[in-house]
Amino acid sequence: MKIVSRNEELLRDALPRIPQSSSRSSLSSYNKLIRFEDISAAAFKIQCGVQKTPCMYSRLSKQYGMDIYLKKEFLQYTGSVKERGVLYLLTSLPQDQQRKGVIVALDSNFSMAVAYHASELRIPVFVIMSTSTPPARVKMCREYGAMVISYGTTAKDSQTHARRLAQENSYLYLEEEDSALYLSGLGTVGLEVYEQVPKLDAVIFPAGGHCGLLAGSAAALKHLNPHISVIGVESESFPVLQQSLKAGHPIEDQACSNHHFYGDVSGLCFGSNSLQLTGKLVDKVVAVREEDILISILRLLEYERATVDAEGAIGLAALVAGKLPELKGKRVAVVICSGNLELHLLQQCVARALTLDNRVCRFSLVLSDCPGDISKLLEILAREEARVLDIKQERAFVTSELFTVEVTCTVETRDKIHTAQLRNALLERYPTAAWTER
Repeated sequence: MKIVSRNEELLRDALPRIPQSSSRSSLSSYNKLIRFEDISAAAFKIQCGVQKTPCMYSRLSKQYGMDIYLKKEFLQYTGSVKERGVLYLLTSLPQDQQRKGVIVALDSNFSMAVAYHASELRIPVFVIMSTSTPPARVKMCREYGAMVISYGTTAKDSQTHARRLAQENSYLYLEEEDSALYLSGLGTVGLEVYEQVPKLDAVIFPAGGHCGLLAGSAAALKHLNPHISVIGVESESFPVLQQSLKAGHPIEDQACSNHHFYGDVSGLCFGSNSLQLTGKLVDKVVAVREEDILISILRLLEYERATVDAEGAIGLAALVAGKLPELKGKRVAVVICSGNLELHLLQQCVARALTLDNRVCRFSLVLSDCPGDISKLLEILAREEARVLDIKQERAFVTSELFTVEVTCTVETRDKIHTAQLRNALLERYPTAAWTER
């Protein structure tokens, strides 16, 4: 596989073709040369099937000292940028295969996109999910129009069953990989960002093991303007892409997480083609902490009214964490690629992020068990404009002197400075007050 464009010196030999195993019943047979013209063709072909999402100036710009534009790919019908690559894949299948149908496994944004767009194209589609898949995700997949089959207790069980059904029934087994068609579809994001934001200095993408969006969009952007910096962001806990680039090949034994919060952020590196493209065209790959991702989710919810998941927030997390100081004063686009965060996780993420952001804090202190003492504490909190979220009293298991009560308060403050002011005010009145460290 090779990218061909006007910038021959930059892109030449970016992707030598990688031989694929003939036993793999998937998209490998559709690997061909990737050219800028292929990405343009993909944009034309999918324009009526996916949203041309806005790339809007963000209110976060002043806070981080640069002009930030957010490419809101979470506004796609299934909440994910993966629709672009999936739709181009499906519309490029031979008519005979479209009649026979396709099959996918796993609970992922890729599977959801296949379920929706295959149904819209009237292609029979089957999704194999493990019995541990959240019921809401199963229901959503069925509502998109797919035939959902629950099988096995692990993702590996589901994949094995899907491959067997594909072989027995002549379905095409689809899985997310770096075929030319898929990368071309994802690369249309780069085209749109370039068109929507003039005089761009940099574009930030989610990376991780599934770096197809980063690789495909980098191809488009570098063709249009080699001076635009293309930056990938992945999790410090799962630095799959950085380790694979260092090794020169996809790392197979990299630890990953099955927790739904991480999604594709922690996935294994899925292709040599995307990896080589990234190594050739991407200017920088940085890693961020889980805490930075959580705060980014909070910032997007508060400032943009956008509910996104870890994959969607990880690009902004690089700015939140101060990992890219060279972008100060520059014009930067950040791709918010996914918004499929489950409701119970959203609640946990927001609660944890408020604590990390020093806006929810907890302290304990011992008072004499006399009328009026707790009201005096509440008066201090009211004077300092702290909002009481929870207050608990413990009498039986207090280890101090008799007739005392241990009071534990959880309060909400405006920011870190307000928290420090509250702490000083309480310590002045109650020197033995103990703060719970986050």
